[in-house]
Amino acid sequence: MKNFRGKVIIEGLTLLSLVLPPTVLGYYLLLLLGQQGLGPFFERFLGFRFVFAWPGAVVAASITALPLVVQTARISLSDISKEIEDAARVDGSTEWQLFWRIMLPIAWRGILAGGLLGFLRALGEFGATLMVAGNIPGRTQTLAMAIYDAVQGNDMARANSLAFLLIGIAFALLIMALWMNRRMLVES
Repeated sequence: MKNFRGKVIIEGLTLLSLVLPPTVLGYYLLLLLGQQGLGPFFERFLGFRFVFAWPGAVVAASITALPLVVQTARISLSDISKEIEDAARVDGSTEWQLFWRIMLPIAWRGILAGGLLGFLRALGEFGATLMVAGNIPGRTQTLAMAIYDAVQGNDMARANSLAFLLIGIAFALLIMALWMNRRMLVES
């Protein structure tokens, strides 16, 4: 990976959502995407809103999952031999060709595993998503929020069935990510 001025700050900002309480992250996303931030711009020029809408749930869950995706992809890309990169450059590859034709095909399993881990993290996200998108059944309610509502309503049968569904999805995707990671290590 290339070094550049401000790299540490960008890495720190990327990892920040991993260590911040989800409600703090959600609060700042709410400020950024709400009526006092970029919300009116999105509504006027793009025709949709983030706050209390499903795009807000997607953005909040994605930002909380971002560190897992970025770090896994970064490690996969940094494992590529410098000699391979140098050979491609000597053969006349541009940086874009190097990335698309050499690096991406080599690191795709790690990048996909990072995407799966990020999706798994986003699947269970609660705090930031609740702050930005709310908990509107049928519109912005996620499985994690539906489980919370079922417990609050003392509907343990529904909470259990939703929890088993979430666990089943998460476990299947986690096994897939672990399998891909194991294959990547074996092939290295």
